[in-house]
Amino acid sequence: MQGRVRLVVLSALMLFVELILIRWPAESNIYLRYLTNLVLLASFLGVGVGFLRANAKRDLFPYAPIALALFALFVVLFPVQQSRVGDIPVLRGIAGLPALPVWVSLPLVFGGAAVVMALIAEGVARAFRKFEALQAYRLDVLGSIAGIVGFSLLAFLGMRPVVWILLACVGFLFVLDRPIRPAQVAALAGVALIFAASSLSAHDGWSPYYKVTTIEPGDGRIALRVNGLGHQSMYPLDLLRVHQPFYDYAYAHLPPGPLERVLVVGAGSGNDVAVALDHGAQHVDAVEIDPVLQARGMELHPENPYADPRVVPHVDDGRAFLERTESRYDLIVFALPDSLTLVSGQAGLRLESYLFTEEAFRTVRERLKTDGVFSMYNYYRPDVFERYASTLSTAFGGEPCYDPGPRRGSGRRMQAVLTIGRDGQVSNCETLWEPAGVPPEPSTDDHPFPYIEGRSIPTFYLVSLALILLASTATVRVITGGLRVLRPYTDLFFMGAAFLLLETKSVVQFALLFGTTWFVNALVFTGVLISVYLAIEVARRFTL
Repeated sequence: MQGRVRLVVLSALMLFVELILIRWPAESNIYLRYLTNLVLLASFLGVGVGFLRANAKRDLFPYAPIALALFALFVVLFPVQQSRVGDIPVLRGIAGLPALPVWVSLPLVFGGAAVVMALIAEGVARAFRKFEALQAYRLDVLGSIAGIVGFSLLAFLGMRPVVWILLACVGFLFVLDRPIRPAQVAALAGVALIFAASSLSAHDGWSPYYKVTTIEPGDGRIALRVNGLGHQSMYPLDLLRVHQPFYDYAYAHLPPGPLERVLVVGAGSGNDVAVALDHGAQHVDAVEIDPVLQARGMELHPENPYADPRVVPHVDDGRAFLERTESRYDLIVFALPDSLTLVSGQAGLRLESYLFTEEAFRTVRERLKTDGVFSMYNYYRPDVFERYASTLSTAFGGEPCYDPGPRRGSGRRMQAVLTIGRDGQVSNCETLWEPAGVPPEPSTDDHPFPYIEGRSIPTFYLVSLALILLASTATVRVITGGLRVLRPYTDLFFMGAAFLLLETKSVVQFALLFGTTWFVNALVFTGVLISVYLAIEVARRFTL
């Protein structure tokens, strides 16, 4: 029984630490903002290498706590954060020093994560050998389910990273061979202190998606940063209209009459809600995917819009809410929705990817009253602005009204408001959008990547994947002494590829059907593991 429990705990620990490595470094390294799949791929490589070492003479699992502590130390000593010199964004490291370049930082993160996962996986692999194959796999899957459920529960409760790592340390203490060495205890204590130092600030909160930091610059606003990046600010209405007047633009295009129902998607900390209330909205549905951003607005917004009885807050995916609601609105607003993060490392989708597709805009149109109006605004790259405007035109059957605003920073991004009525017309419009050349292809549910120009994979991704494949192949060759010894397992190679394709497809499909929330992703991964467990039970009981 003790051997079985140890294998379950080892497997839970392996997946739990993998999730920590995917989530935690991204909060201090801007390069990982949209590259969480880098750590995921490093984890796959590490787990594979660990299992290849199952029969090695020297057991390296006891060094896993030390490797984890060194990796955590690297993350905090070599952060990559964005700051500004005037309007120009620059990357800084610790104490304002220049940050490591991307070609140094990312390989070190990849290699460090792979080493940590390889050492833990070696412990799992050596425990595997003590059981018959299907029995071992069964226990491994049970542990994996426990790991993902445990991490999801911590996310639901809003626990800080220090709690994550303390649970991981308890897992290590349970599975390490006795007597536990002083170096292992020191490493576990060290990594716990590192996580505590980086996650116990009273200004920080931890949502399922970000580290959210509250800052009061002293200019009348309250700013929120996510993973070290400026994200949004809470303003009193008088200052909001001075610094960001575009919040009012949509209301100039509304037909005369009372403003009964407004839907704000990406309500965040509440600026858009406050503006809607100020314009006399009788009911506002405020949809925000991040519970901490919404909670900060409830606690700190100077206008206190969420306390108004006319406001109904929803923590949900915007697309999913639009699909489910039966309400019809006078005004629907997409309020600066920019997640700065991915749905999951496997999917490559941003949280808002399915919000800007042709199908999503058609759903928006269906949720408008006969004379209802839709408006969206953000700071756009010119190519992204053109794609959104083209997609709107296709979905609504008319050209949207274009209300320009100032350019941001160095001028690459421009502030713009796009507004269109259900009938494809816009009242009180000075400038209708006209395509700058050939209209770009609309973003669709089959290709929800509005930030990528054309149907192509960015060169940076292709080069990165090629280097990862090369490094992985070289590592496996060194461990095995040659790739020929792996030929008998060619069928497993293709089954593994098929499994990951199926899992990735499930993430994408469920994101489209039920929303891109962390809870949906957790259910998908847990469901996949449960299906694997059921398949093992069938294989144990029936011979085909």
